[in-house]
Amino acid sequence: MQTEARVGVVVEGGGGQRGLSSGHGSVSIDKLSQQQQQQQQKLQNQSQIGTVSQLIAGGVAGALSKTCTAPLARLTILFQVQGMHNDAATMRKANIWHEASRIVSEEGFRAFWKGNLVTIAHRLPYSSVNFYAYEHYKKLLHVIPGLQSRRESMSTNLCVHFVAGGLAGITAASTTYPLDLVRTRLAAQTNVMYYRGIGHALQTICRDEGVLGLYKGLGATLLGVGPSIAISFSVYETLRSYWQLQRPHDSTVLVSLACGSLSGIASSTATFPLDLVRRRKQLEGVGGRARVYTTGLFGIFKHIIRTEGFCGLYRGILPEYYKVVPGVGICFMTYETLKMLLADMNSGL
Repeated sequence: MQTEARVGVVVEGGGGQRGLSSGHGSVSIDKLSQQQQQQQQKLQNQSQIGTVSQLIAGGVAGALSKTCTAPLARLTILFQVQGMHNDAATMRKANIWHEASRIVSEEGFRAFWKGNLVTIAHRLPYSSVNFYAYEHYKKLLHVIPGLQSRRESMSTNLCVHFVAGGLAGITAASTTYPLDLVRTRLAAQTNVMYYRGIGHALQTICRDEGVLGLYKGLGATLLGVGPSIAISFSVYETLRSYWQLQRPHDSTVLVSLACGSLSGIASSTATFPLDLVRRRKQLEGVGGRARVYTTGLFGIFKHIIRTEGFCGLYRGILPEYYKVVPGVGICFMTYETLKMLLADMNSGL
């Protein structure tokens, strides 16, 4: 719906008072200015919630979104690792419905959430650190002399969001990586249960592969997660700012959900091949199996393209899209909602 506001000329009377004249109605500039100031103050209050509140909001947002999309996340992982040990004929027969039916018939419906406990154990600290680090990296970047004078520039803000998001993603991934590796291995188990739980998986990996085995695939992870989070945050912040500028009265929840979903699609499309390589590196040597890839990161890319074709780099992208649209949307929506609630609670104390 289009809204047209016709503003007349400001006239200053003898008493120093200002009035607003309009042919089709009157609109108070002071009132508009006051509303803008209130909106800015509200956003500022939300961004200035305490450390504990930020960590809680980020952790709960990440855990909730991952739990809601756990079935699709497991399907994505199973598709991503198919090319490691399966032959070409088996891979051609695979599809989402067939794999989902196999999980239900062979493992039961609850198997869709296999590894979800460790997912939550990973996502609570990961998302907490991710959102918290992002907010603080933004503040640090904004005080850089060259950027401080250009805070209103859209290109500068986009650059800040991109860099802050990338640094936040690298920080969060490095801090919680062993749990991410355990989550992948538990989710990739089908009929043979080599790991019985989080503690058993950690002990077994350290025993069979050494402590450094807990960080297998970290290089590919950092190469992927930095750009992924950078794209996600920068696209989200840019879309949200533009949306709120054009339609300032729309629901914050709706805006966060829509912009979060679009940012998830953008980041997943750009970095999915790296995520696929990361998953395969994480599963190297599971259960005493022989290594599949004996080269570095670029050698693995060449091997996948040679044996599975270029499309092999995007194996599992469809369930990833199905997962990321609601998943990232729910994550940003929950984070923004909790920030507002916690900000209101803090202001009321």
